Amino acid sequence: MPRFDVWSILTLGIAAVVALPVIVILVHIFMPAGDIWSHLASTVLPRYLLNTLFLVIAVGIGTFAIGTGTAWLVVMCRFPGRKIFEWAMLLPLAVPTYVIAYAYTDFFQYAGPVQTLLRELFGWDRGDYWFPNVRSLPGAAMLITMVLYPYVYMLARAAFLEQSAGVLDVGRTLGRGPWRLFTTIAVPLARPAIVGGVSLALMETLNEFGAVQYFGVDTFTTGIYRTWFGMGEQIAAAQLAACLLAFVIIFVLLERWSRGKRRYYQSAGRYQQLQYFELRGGKAVAAIAACVTPVLIGFILPGALLGHMAMRTGDSLLGSAFVSIAGNSLILATIAALAAVGFGLLLSYGARLHPGSLTRTATRIAAMGYAIPGSVVAVGILIPFAWLDHTLNTYTRDNYGMIVGLIFSGSAFILIYAYVVRFLAVSFNALEASLGKVTPSMDAASRTLGKTAGGTLRRIHTPIMRGSLFAAGILVFVDVMKELPATIILRPFNFDTLAVRAHNLAADERLAEAATSSLAIVAVGIIPVVLLSMAMRGSRRSTGE
Repeated sequence: MPRFDVWSILTLGIAAVVALPVIVILVHIFMPAGDIWSHLASTVLPRYLLNTLFLVIAVGIGTFAIGTGTAWLVVMCRFPGRKIFEWAMLLPLAVPTYVIAYAYTDFFQYAGPVQTLLRELFGWDRGDYWFPNVRSLPGAAMLITMVLYPYVYMLARAAFLEQSAGVLDVGRTLGRGPWRLFTTIAVPLARPAIVGGVSLALMETLNEFGAVQYFGVDTFTTGIYRTWFGMGEQIAAAQLAACLLAFVIIFVLLERWSRGKRRYYQSAGRYQQLQYFELRGGKAVAAIAACVTPVLIGFILPGALLGHMAMRTGDSLLGSAFVSIAGNSLILATIAALAAVGFGLLLSYGARLHPGSLTRTATRIAAMGYAIPGSVVAVGILIPFAWLDHTLNTYTRDNYGMIVGLIFSGSAFILIYAYVVRFLAVSFNALEASLGKVTPSMDAASRTLGKTAGGTLRRIHTPIMRGSLFAAGILVFVDVMKELPATIILRPFNFDTLAVRAHNLAADERLAEAATSSLAIVAVGIIPVVLLSMAMRGSRRSTGE
């Protein structure tokens, strides 16, 4: 029998709160949606399915190839500029996908600098030449890949750094060159980390809204938004969200099934000096090109384009109104980060105190929010809170002759709730790893000195975890700053954030004005990239550097 106390009840309560949107979505699967569902199934649903599947496959292959390949280069090879690329490869994480879509649309459109230069050089006119359309399904897949590959790079690089030098040396003695060493030994051993990175990239792909909507690509995320707001059909929107949730569940189950009972252990008792490959001549140039290209496409070029547009035109509301919009983003992100870190700390500590199957299941439920697209979270939250507001207003009208308004569904409360549900896993995973490094003997010593569990957390664990708490808060803060699908669905009336402002201006084809908000989001996003780079720098002992 599981033992219930304050901490176990708190852990189960947090898990229940996080699971509420998913439960709501799953319940709506069995509700009749009338003729609208048959209409969707016969018209747009196949397109939603095929486009979403294409994006998942293309982004999965692209992020795997770029992230794994560049991680191997910076860890195992020596070439000019390698130390710069170690941290520069992470920079595209600071750029939201919808921002890079706006930048490249302005750059490659008919009136943009590239096509204008081509017409001037060759004397071409409209219809005299063919130029690829960036606002297309392949264009969306390519740009999303260039923004999300750092997830794979980050985890693959950490895995390569931690691999046993002895295992790689055995491969060398068997006559395996750099390529076969990479494909037959390093990648299979790093498989869990690589798959984890690809999974994160694919979750973000399924969550993508701004870029695909702007490019006119129909996916489940855009379909949910259109069905809810365009048609006013919440049940059909919830059922579309359930289809998208099924995508996520199937992917997770397939990955676990493919892994089977295989386990991946570090066999060496201590870390040894890695034997690096020195690249010279053409090989060094190829390595530099392989690392420069994704950073150039995913960060440098869009950043320069946004800066140029912001200085040339900029936001027409630049001033007090823009400060208000930026303030909304900062306030929401700060509150959500504090809440996510607080709940993450309670959840991880509760799991430490009660490491049973019930608590373990509860923490897994609480940590699955990051795998759920923002549009699904938004629909799952809006339905019960809209019902709660309606019930409350009916009660006050019938009994007191007054309407209290949309207290829950019309306020920033559900926005913060959605952010916590969506990004709790980010803080929980970081804090659980940090808490796991604190020896249990410290808990025992604290208890013998008369400290309660709460006192031990406050006086012992929290000071030790200060760095991880700060890093988790920064990561959640920046994720909230970039978040668009849930924000655009749940935001109160006349309440804009930087992400919503950039989206609305871009939707009106006012890309130069959207650059100001987009550039502000990118500037804030650089902070966690610097923190991640600093944290990864010392991830391998005895590197000899």
